[in-house]
Amino acid sequence: MNEQQLKELLNELVKHPNESEWVEFKLNFHSTEEIGERISALSNGACIRNQQFAYLVFGVEDLTHFIKGTSFKAKSHKKGNEDLEHWLLTRLNPRVDFTAYEFDYDSRHISIFVIPAAKSQPIEFLHQSYIRAGSITRKLNEFPDKQAKIWKKESISFEKEIARDELSASDIARFLSTETYFDLMNLPYPSTQQGVIDKFIDEGLITKNPRYAITKLGALLFAKSLKDFESVERKSVRVIVYKGKNKVETEREQIGNKGYALGFEGLVDWINSQLPANEEIGKALRKDTRMYPEIAIRELVANALIHQDLTEKGFPMVEIFSDRIEISNAGTPLVTPDRFIDAYLSRNEKLADLMRRMGFCEEKGSGLDKVIFYNELYQLPPINVIVAENRTRITIYSYKALNDLDKKEKIRACYQHACLKYVSNEKMTNQSLRDRFKIDDQNSAIASRIIKDALAADVIKKDDPESKSRKFPSYLPIWA
Repeated sequence: MNEQQLKELLNELVKHPNESEWVEFKLNFHSTEEIGERISALSNGACIRNQQFAYLVFGVEDLTHFIKGTSFKAKSHKKGNEDLEHWLLTRLNPRVDFTAYEFDYDSRHISIFVIPAAKSQPIEFLHQSYIRAGSITRKLNEFPDKQAKIWKKESISFEKEIARDELSASDIARFLSTETYFDLMNLPYPSTQQGVIDKFIDEGLITKNPRYAITKLGALLFAKSLKDFESVERKSVRVIVYKGKNKVETEREQIGNKGYALGFEGLVDWINSQLPANEEIGKALRKDTRMYPEIAIRELVANALIHQDLTEKGFPMVEIFSDRIEISNAGTPLVTPDRFIDAYLSRNEKLADLMRRMGFCEEKGSGLDKVIFYNELYQLPPINVIVAENRTRITIYSYKALNDLDKKEKIRACYQHACLKYVSNEKMTNQSLRDRFKIDDQNSAIASRIIKDALAADVIKKDDPESKSRKFPSYLPIWA
């Protein structure tokens, strides 16, 4: 929120006749523990009262609601050597993505915590849940009926949450590129404003109750400017080009400002424009071929958008180094990385469905096999998937000769090749692996050695383990 929006919010909050289960006013700071308890109580109260957010306001007298100002500065306050916001975040469970704001209201300093409502389970602070009873903060377990209401509350997906509300029909076209939806869907643009509104309601991009509101799904995909939607602005895609193989020196950086549907083609084009052309490789490619297959980059970027955990802090990111590209998103995957090629499970089904129907990515479960197919065609090292620090990162590497791959890379390449063959209703053989690595027929022992190491690593298995024949054996991924 900008300063004007914060002032408008404060003006609305002080109109409330009394403090409530989801609004509390305080003049000054007492303790960090008190703030933690209040965040728990207000978040739980907002859930019970069907409010999207709760508010803890410093600088307002609780009885009169007079705006007097405060000496407390929420953004810069520390608990020991730790920032207050981080200290609170690590002690709230489940994690609450609250935001602290500071601004001056007619030269009077104000601090506000904007707190999302609890979803399907109570918010605890230091292993204890709280609730507001009138103007008093109490332990939630003293009110079992209220506690039950939170547990019974159906969780609303991020995509259905409201990004901006209290809008008119004309505001929808002001904030969202409605034309883009119909263009990408190859549908004629409706002749009336109501026709556009009805379609967007059908798709879950907007709602009406009683005025119009834009959902986070609508904002993520069709926002003319993500800056108009604070709750999703931090999901903008960031692309960084580094000089060399590390992050010491940044050459250029690009941060997307449009909704994914508006900005996707330009994003992929810009990424590909930053990639070097390849020199001639082996037997397959011409000198003017790009270092990386553009179709693979497109699919991996789309996957990062679709499979990100939208409830986690962090944004999709593409980092380009001299020897690799790392594409990452917030959250841990719902399936094990070794099964990315054949298993499919998305936490953002509506987002994924719309992006597929608009042609940005492949059908369910058919994306990564295309990535691996082109990765092999370009004779690149195997892709690598790392899950760490609550982020999922896929790395695609520039060309290296087979002799320059280490043992783990050869085994991973063998496994991915076996997976690709399996989902193509084929089986890996010594011949197919030689084709993957462009190994001459007289050097089949090299492929045999890689297969032997992959068998020992337990990532592939023989198609027919009972067969005694050593001629033309075939292999499957270990999970097949």
